[in-house]
Amino acid sequence: MRPWQTLALKLAREPAVLVRVETLQGSGPREVGAWMAVTASEVVNTIGGGQLEFDAIAKARAALAAGRVMEARQRFALGPSLGQCCGGVVWLGFEWLDARSIAGLAERLGDQSGWRPIALFGGGHVGRAIVDLLARLPVRVHWIDSREGVFPETLPDNVHAEQSEPVQGAVPTLAAGSQVLIMSFSHAEDLDIVAACLKRQREARDLPSIGLIGSRSKWATFRHRLEPRGFSPAELAHVTCPIGIPGIVGKQPEIVALSVVAQAMQTPTEPR
Repeated sequence: MRPWQTLALKLAREPAVLVRVETLQGSGPREVGAWMAVTASEVVNTIGGGQLEFDAIAKARAALAAGRVMEARQRFALGPSLGQCCGGVVWLGFEWLDARSIAGLAERLGDQSGWRPIALFGGGHVGRAIVDLLARLPVRVHWIDSREGVFPETLPDNVHAEQSEPVQGAVPTLAAGSQVLIMSFSHAEDLDIVAACLKRQREARDLPSIGLIGSRSKWATFRHRLEPRGFSPAELAHVTCPIGIPGIVGKQPEIVALSVVAQAMQTPTEPR
């Protein structure tokens, strides 16, 4: 469940004060637009923690006790007085929310514009572990598998699942700018997906990265089979195999997923 959905459930029962980063001068713990919502007993989401968040929560709860927001915009200097050495100045906006505010929350706080698109081929154990992590991140996931009945009945809000046969048939439908992660149940499918992605990259140059799970020997075999299909060494160099951050040891699905997702979040989103 996304933070705005959690907030919607709470607003059905009690009011809250929305605290949002409106302006940032210098360094700060969160970017402009970051938000949290404060009820009488709980906090949804974060503006960065520390003394800044502590003081903002106190001001929000004072507003709740008073039944209204007294100051809609307040300045916080991140220096010795707050015990935070970021050195910047943050302006926070404070806004009263109640059940009447629920209807507009998705548009105001659930906006996914600017989120990086990730295309994940494979609904196996590692694929599921990757989706569990991506569900909490600012990404839009297109999850594809050729088999029926592979995907969970309930999917995270930022995940769209598609059963595609043949599986590589989904490649032309991927969002421009998608980072591709390939880990189907068979090497034959993996090879066809890689070839389709390389063909799209040749024609459109709109896939920032193509990642393939497996060993160096697997990639050597794939290269040997892709070269006769007409792909140049420069084109093949666009594929990363194996994927994941070196040094994260372990083959459990959750550990592999952590390594792969961390690498994906480090990858520039501009196509090469």
